[in-house]
Amino acid sequence: MPVIAPMPAARPARIPSQRDGGADDVVAAGTTVDHLTETYRAHYRSLLGLAALLLDDTASCEDVVQEAFIRVHSARKRVRDPEKTLAYLRQTVVNLSRSTLRRRIIGLKLLSKPMPDMASAEEGAYDLLERDSLIKAMKGLQRRQREVLVLRYFADMTEAQVASTLGVSLGSVKAYGSRGIAALRVAMEATV
Repeated sequence: MPVIAPMPAARPARIPSQRDGGADDVVAAGTTVDHLTETYRAHYRSLLGLAALLLDDTASCEDVVQEAFIRVHSARKRVRDPEKTLAYLRQTVVNLSRSTLRRRIIGLKLLSKPMPDMASAEEGAYDLLERDSLIKAMKGLQRRQREVLVLRYFADMTEAQVASTLGVSLGSVKAYGSRGIAALRVAMEATV
């Protein structure tokens, strides 16, 4: 799948000044920064296409090509023959693409394994059935009993907060709660 990306903006090459003697831009036994810049301008799209053949998304391709240029730039002293810069870049793009794919595969393998704390499928199904029977049992309660139990145990309110919310006395909350729990216990035992 060909990747169409904008050509990188051309920047004027840095001209060495008298003060620094050009020591930063020219390396006696390696590729120069100017040569690498020209290689970047001339071969950016072809390297992007190479990465696109190996990877599946544009963002990863661009990242790989940019990383390849950064690595070649930092190791330009080791590229003794400037004519081999493009070959070195191509090999770096291929290696980085392989590494990207390897990381993806490892990530997918890790995601596909269930975490140790996760419940098994059987336990999940049992929990779902239990929750469904609890919801069905809750629907069978009187309205006030259901309200008290939901506020007390699912909303985690104190008995005083439940009484204030429902506008009933504290004794009523205790009575509705105990009767509701007893009715739930009977309903849940009947479904087992």
